[in-house]
Amino acid sequence: MSALGATEMEVLKNRRLLAGSLITVFMILSAVLGPLLLKTSAYTININERLMKPSALHWFGTDTLGRDLCARVIHGAGISLAAAFTVGFITGTLGLLLGLAAGLNRFLDKILMRICDGVKAIPPVLLAIAMMSLLGADLWNVIFCLSLAYTPNMARLVRGAALVVREEPYIEAMKALGAGRGRIIFFHIVPNIMSPLVVQLSFVFASSIITEASLSFLGAGAPVPQPSWGSILSEARGVIYQARWMVIFPGIYTGLAVLGFNLLGDGLRDLLNPVKSN
Repeated sequence: MSALGATEMEVLKNRRLLAGSLITVFMILSAVLGPLLLKTSAYTININERLMKPSALHWFGTDTLGRDLCARVIHGAGISLAAAFTVGFITGTLGLLLGLAAGLNRFLDKILMRICDGVKAIPPVLLAIAMMSLLGADLWNVIFCLSLAYTPNMARLVRGAALVVREEPYIEAMKALGAGRGRIIFFHIVPNIMSPLVVQLSFVFASSIITEASLSFLGAGAPVPQPSWGSILSEARGVIYQARWMVIFPGIYTGLAVLGFNLLGDGLRDLLNPVKSN
């Protein structure tokens, strides 16, 4: 069997990877195509339809202002996923640069890792709340705070991988052949540390979604009237016994998104890790 065929078989046998991929694709399609397919707006207020139960007209029911809950949940998916992917991109880029600098330079290692240790000492949610109290409620501020909170873990992961790879015999061979430092870093070290980086990014996506929802629930996330899942759940607190659907549907979407990325990360870790656990 060819290497390509063997890889395809491993992917098909990896149930967590397949399940995570399906859930993630579903969430992305919902966020991208949902607003185009829905005929109702996520912002239109209709007091006469306040707290209506799920029906053919309003699939997920309506909220306290008569807004279509399905439209708001779908738009919330776009906000949460956009924030998660942006945080992942910033965290991955900064973590890669800082980790490489620390892993390949002993002087920078001492400085950068002490800074990362200081940031890591503060729980991400508390750090984000403190920063949001200074910056104000805004989605870009949320992205900045979450990127700041998750970058140290990514930098430490890259640093550890770089320390291992730089001691490999083929790196020493490249140095002996006269390869430049830049060529060694970008063509030999970086490609060999991308696997753990990609796996960790999937977990960053999941953590970003749940933290963004938590901040919005507390009123420190995306500003009103942006339909974040957390803000929808916050609005539902006062009518939880009258309109349970306001808790159920955004809660299901939030749980599915986090579950999808976590399963995707577990599946990628199993697929990319050459040492298989018994």
